Amino acid sequence: MSTLKNELDNAIRKRRTFAIISHPDAGKTTLTEKLLLYGGAIHLAGSIKSRKTQRHAVSDWMEIEKQRGISVTSSVLQFEYAGYRINILDTPGHQDFSEDTYRTLMAVDSAVMVIDVAKGVEDQTKKLFKVCKQRGIPIFTFINKLDHYGKMPIDILDEIENVLGIRAYPMNWPIGTDGQYLGVFDRRNNKAALFAADTTHGQEARSADIYEAASPELVKRVGNTTWKALKEDLELLDEAGEEFDLEKVAAGELTPIYFGSAMTNFGVQDFLDGYIELAPPPAPRDSSIGIIEPNDEKFSAFIFKIQANMNPAHRDRLAFIRICSGKFERNMNVWHEKSGKIIKLAQPQQFLAQDRQIIDIAYPGDIVGLFDPGIFGIGDTICDEDKKFKFADFPVFPPEKFARVQAKDTMKRKQFVKGIEQLTQEGAIQLFQQAGAGTESYIVGTVGTLQFEVLEYRLKNEYHVDIVMNMQPYELARWMAAKDGSEITPASLKGADRGMFVYDLNGAPVLLVSNEWALGWITDNNPNLLLNHVPFDKREV
Repeated sequence: MSTLKNELDNAIRKRRTFAIISHPDAGKTTLTEKLLLYGGAIHLAGSIKSRKTQRHAVSDWMEIEKQRGISVTSSVLQFEYAGYRINILDTPGHQDFSEDTYRTLMAVDSAVMVIDVAKGVEDQTKKLFKVCKQRGIPIFTFINKLDHYGKMPIDILDEIENVLGIRAYPMNWPIGTDGQYLGVFDRRNNKAALFAADTTHGQEARSADIYEAASPELVKRVGNTTWKALKEDLELLDEAGEEFDLEKVAAGELTPIYFGSAMTNFGVQDFLDGYIELAPPPAPRDSSIGIIEPNDEKFSAFIFKIQANMNPAHRDRLAFIRICSGKFERNMNVWHEKSGKIIKLAQPQQFLAQDRQIIDIAYPGDIVGLFDPGIFGIGDTICDEDKKFKFADFPVFPPEKFARVQAKDTMKRKQFVKGIEQLTQEGAIQLFQQAGAGTESYIVGTVGTLQFEVLEYRLKNEYHVDIVMNMQPYELARWMAAKDGSEITPASLKGADRGMFVYDLNGAPVLLVSNEWALGWITDNNPNLLLNHVPFDKREV
């Protein structure tokens, strides 16, 4: 075995790259921050909505996130723990930002699903779970907010299995009664962890006393009634529950369940220790030349996220890459598949939210930020020039909401165009130009209405442009082509006035209509017309 191959194998074995997914307000960002706390990456955790301390989650770097108390863009966080290199991608929970979350899930090897113990499995959780299931991503589950009253643990298990259709294996089990839990019982190690009182409101790591199962000290601490109830629950799980099978976990057929409270640090370290032991290392990736193994000595990566203005003072633009194979080295030359050119990877950075540091090397599974002069696009492949190929394309979300957007002050058109084009390149919005209209306004398409709020906020705060935005009465977008290869124009399309005829940034004709009836009429009256939910060279999610 070569020296490099051995180096890669050792590094890959110690990498864990995962996304945290949940319905809004389930505690996803709080859990992210507490993992950083236990990993030693931060020394004091901040409550997301704390007004007293005016502190905010480490992973929420955008000002609008701090004001709203939600995540609207994926954050990249990295730290060392117990000899492992952890790469966390904290994703937006709100359904309007599904595109960003989906692209993030393309870059991970596993996912952590956070569920509120009181609310159970919610709508957005179902949608994100479905994406993970489609991609075969192993899913680990953290049942959060045990410091509040909620559903019984056994009922939560039934709900996960029945609603999501995945088998569940509780790795630990809460000790105590609803909302008054004393600790957790580790089923695999047959030990109980009883937590010390939370005197810092979750800002510092929480210590625990460890007891062997059925030890007199444990029974004395929890009381006979609580011990008897715990024993009965554990016997029920052993007799009627699932058996633990790591192969089923890796295949996405069984989810390990952990109980805890991210806000009070209840069970967080138990989850982190269990996760790094059981979660998969970086996985092989499909490409145009076949499967690319992570320990392939030839470097390869793909771009899954572009973010402008993470540092407003420098007006920077970063492309985030997921390393898939080989060893990344600062200032290395690679082949950029989209442009067909050799480029130099300068100023590579890794992150703790907006805090960053220049790095010299990185390995498969790692997430690296590259300075982007405007050449990168989401989904681009970069690889060794001696082994040129392309990773599979990212699927595309069809836009469902539309607005006409223009600068309020025509003197700021240049900043307006730059800002809106950069946000388009980030994948935050889709941009169209109305056929026959001037260049003073754009038609913007999004998956959800909240993206318009973020668009307006970022144009004002990052590009100093106030905008006029008029919502449009359309809900369907269809890319158009002619069966005989002829050009589609407003004049050649019967019923074009029943909707809006626009062009995307690549000049492809797109029809916007308000409902399926209008679309059906146009289809019936244009027998030469081909329609697609997304550009013809892209896959739909």
